[in-house]
Amino acid sequence: MIDLSDIDERIAKCNKILDENPSSQIFAALAEAYRKKGDLDRAFRICQNGLKVHPNYGSAHLVMAKVNLDKGLYDWAETEVQKATELEGATRATELLLSEIFIYKGEFNKACRMLEALLQGDPANEQIKKLLDIARKIPLDQDRSSRAEKVKEAPAEAQPTPSKPVGAVEPARGEPERSLPDLDYKHIFKSLVATPGVDGVMLLNTDGLVIEAVWNIPGDTDLVGALAVEAARYTTVQMRESGFGNLNAMIIETPKSLIYLAGARGKLLAVICSETVNLGSLKMKLASLLPRLAG
Repeated sequence: MIDLSDIDERIAKCNKILDENPSSQIFAALAEAYRKKGDLDRAFRICQNGLKVHPNYGSAHLVMAKVNLDKGLYDWAETEVQKATELEGATRATELLLSEIFIYKGEFNKACRMLEALLQGDPANEQIKKLLDIARKIPLDQDRSSRAEKVKEAPAEAQPTPSKPVGAVEPARGEPERSLPDLDYKHIFKSLVATPGVDGVMLLNTDGLVIEAVWNIPGDTDLVGALAVEAARYTTVQMRESGFGNLNAMIIETPKSLIYLAGARGKLLAVICSETVNLGSLKMKLASLLPRLAG
């Protein structure tokens, strides 16, 4: 468990040094302390500002990579690791971090090759073993889940065709059955915000960036979006590691509100609700809307 008192003490010492010497490279240690404390936005700003003064400080690029990884910004995290490597050479720390980024990006073969090489040089390292186990296990779990889904979707053999109920209207011969029209995100947003108890809706990409939002409450959409994606990312990895398969949806509850997260064609839909929302009705609405989402 992280000792917050130690981190606060480190933050105070780093700030004192920076007050005396604003151009000190101690900014990287300060950013890392805020990262460990969970204040990712402040860590990002401190590291970004420090790198403007010290663009060739490899350790700071490594801290920025960790911040971006924690924020779910995997491509940016990989770029920062590459910068650190270019400046100060490859180390076990950079390769471990890069392999973890590859896992989160779904590039499991890259992660395995890197981790296997690291394990040869340090066969007793438990962190390397754990990451390698994750990199090997997730693709197998995904493959099993995929095959299970195909079995579920396969038509049963020798099943009689169900008869139409009395009074059912059949399409004219040669005329295709009518399906519900596709919806774009704006129509889905409009429908959701009209639901009693829904205060806001956001569409997020896998890096936690807000693509579109309808927001009727105080708060920073970028921060909420980053937190939502981070929570979904962490839970997804843990669910896969535990053998439960892929995550379809999740709910984050607080004393005053809740956030319902659901996958939406490779993106994440976050619905922010008050405590008065009828969760059953919301789930039913999402179940009817999301399948009609245009590709």
